[in-house]
Amino acid sequence: MSAVLFDMDGVIVDSEDYWVELERETILPRVVPDAEVAVAEITGMNYREIYDYLESEYGTAVSREEFLEIFDETAATLYTERVSLLEGFHDLLATLRDRGVAVGLVSSSPHDWIDVVLERFDLEGKFDAVVSAEEIDGAGKPEPDVYEYAAAAIGVPVEECLAVEDSEHGVEAAARAGTTAVAYRIDAHDDPDLSVADVVVDDPDGLWRTVLELLE
Repeated sequence: MSAVLFDMDGVIVDSEDYWVELERETILPRVVPDAEVAVAEITGMNYREIYDYLESEYGTAVSREEFLEIFDETAATLYTERVSLLEGFHDLLATLRDRGVAVGLVSSSPHDWIDVVLERFDLEGKFDAVVSAEEIDGAGKPEPDVYEYAAAAIGVPVEECLAVEDSEHGVEAAARAGTTAVAYRIDAHDDPDLSVADVVVDDPDGLWRTVLELLE
């Protein structure tokens, strides 16, 4: 492996702990009040594509503009006040740098949200590429486009990339792109199907250890 591509939400920061609860208890009941929508159906998707999905599958009770405003307002509080960086992440980045491994961030979140995380946790300039699904000319996760784009951005063949994901859609995107997909199982998700991953791990120490072992 020549590169590691990290998802942001649920991997680098514990934002999925908050997003899942907010989507289940507040956002989905407001947007699709007449439907029972499992959070897993939308987890890992770009939030603009979430609206299109909900509108197509269920019909929505709010406009696209209202929907995007709900997410932007929620994100502003969540990323600036609530989330924490996963334990040991700075040390892992330093180790990868020492080994000459390229590092990318591949997220369904927009760059505005990503930038808040990078600044807050002193991660600016620590990645060889920072890719948001919003910038690509293609579909977001679970389609493979964003991982193919990220591999090209750092100049590494996609099959030489290790991808770290926590959601079912994210793992599927990484696997379909041809990366070695490492799934990080977190409590926020209700038993997602991670069967397409090459490896599944359950704790931060195990995740970082697995990443380093797979690079050997």
